[in-house]
Amino acid sequence: MSTASVLFDAPGPRARVRNRIVTVVTLVVAAAVVWVLYSRLQARGQLDAAKWEPFLTANLWKTYILPGVQGTLTAAAVSIVLAMVLGFALGVGRMSAHRAIRVPSAIFVEFFRAVPVLIMMIFAYFLFAMYDVFPSKHLALAGVITGLTLYNGAVIAEIVRAGVNALPRGQAEAASALGLRWGQTMRAILLPQAITSMLPVLISQLVVVLKDTAIGYQITFLEMVRQGTQVGAAYGNYIPALIVIAILMIAVNFSLGHFATWLEGRLRRSRRGPAPMHADEPVNQGAFGAGAGGTI
Repeated sequence: MSTASVLFDAPGPRARVRNRIVTVVTLVVAAAVVWVLYSRLQARGQLDAAKWEPFLTANLWKTYILPGVQGTLTAAAVSIVLAMVLGFALGVGRMSAHRAIRVPSAIFVEFFRAVPVLIMMIFAYFLFAMYDVFPSKHLALAGVITGLTLYNGAVIAEIVRAGVNALPRGQAEAASALGLRWGQTMRAILLPQAITSMLPVLISQLVVVLKDTAIGYQITFLEMVRQGTQVGAAYGNYIPALIVIAILMIAVNFSLGHFATWLEGRLRRSRRGPAPMHADEPVNQGAFGAGAGGTI
């Protein structure tokens, strides 16, 4: 059986012709849509060279873009750290043998997974403002971090639980037979293996955290997308401004994804066992039966 037909039947001559026709039609429609959009933007002057010139000045980057980048990265970094800590705590708590820990953890996870992130941001923002928990200049940042931490912490908890449950049950049973407690088994055996296997999913969720910082625009948080619209309003170049912001977001997300790939490979290499011995390799007899004259 060929590799091309493992998951589905190999297309016949008619199917291949039909697929080519559909592909060509799709490309033609996509090209037409791009051309229409380009024509309309060009007619409105959004793609003129003058609209891009402000991005060549240091004042625009210092006033608008860099503060937005700083706000986005600050909120994302703090939220990622807190969500990881909260998620691992809740994920392990949901698997606890103690009902007093397992049930509250499950309720917390299910509740905050169901509440939209924006609602949590708005609620936290006005709650902090009502009780003067944070200074006024940090209220929006605190609201964004709180909403992102609670929601993504609940999601990461489910990722952790799924990663641990995907491991062979024999490992936990063997650890119990050796006399290890549940906490020792989780900390020394199960979690290290689960982290390596679920790392791609975790990084995908962290990218979601980075992108969801844009929702903080609703509570006046200073982030990249909000600053892009400010640039568009100030210079009348909304499309170029949003294109630049999109490029910056893509660059940051790509860097995070590349780092995740590198980290996953490094973790897998560090946990790889010694290379198996080949049959034609000489045996070091000095390591065996040293008391018997070096013979086996």
